[in-house]
Amino acid sequence: MISKMAQLEALLYVAGDNGIDSSNLCELLQVGKPALRELSKNLREKLQKNPDSGLQIQHLNDIYKLTTRPEASKIIENFFQKDLTKSLSQSALEILSIIAYRQPITRVEIDDIRGVNSSGALQTLMWRGLVKINGKKDAPGHPNLYVTSEYFLQYFGYHSLADLPLIEDFEDDSINSEGEIDLFAAKGQADKNIAKTQKGAK
Repeated sequence: MISKMAQLEALLYVAGDNGIDSSNLCELLQVGKPALRELSKNLREKLQKNPDSGLQIQHLNDIYKLTTRPEASKIIENFFQKDLTKSLSQSALEILSIIAYRQPITRVEIDDIRGVNSSGALQTLMWRGLVKINGKKDAPGHPNLYVTSEYFLQYFGYHSLADLPLIEDFEDDSINSEGEIDLFAAKGQADKNIAKTQKGAK
């Protein structure tokens, strides 16, 4: 059985950028708020003292989050800049499709549709500028609402969201071997458009 501190770390990891409020953490860990504060303090100190860890705990407005340390910002920035010309993963495209057609939408709602945690791929989409936060939902915890960005339109060669293909209009060649629909197959210009943009900027 892993320790309570390890459980806290694991919970914050899977929660992603939304984090978890203290009440839910106390319920999940079966501890009181004083014990939670002590656990988070110990975990924060453990991460701070470990030069081999690039993570930190943040406690903002009763929400606990596990984020990357400021010292790692440059290498993370380099990673996402390097990744710009690569094709989006299937999971990222899936999440982007959901946001494009259901925006504004929360991460939990995206998770409910997909049946799996979407925090990692969603963070990638935000780093790449395709998705942005647009306010908070009037619901318990006030989760972030995600929408597509103006750069999303540029990336896929659309003039507006009205240009998105109708789901009913997809042909058989838009369905892959696993039976999944590529909602952006009608354009198929993502990497060509971004490469053209980068070439024009030089």
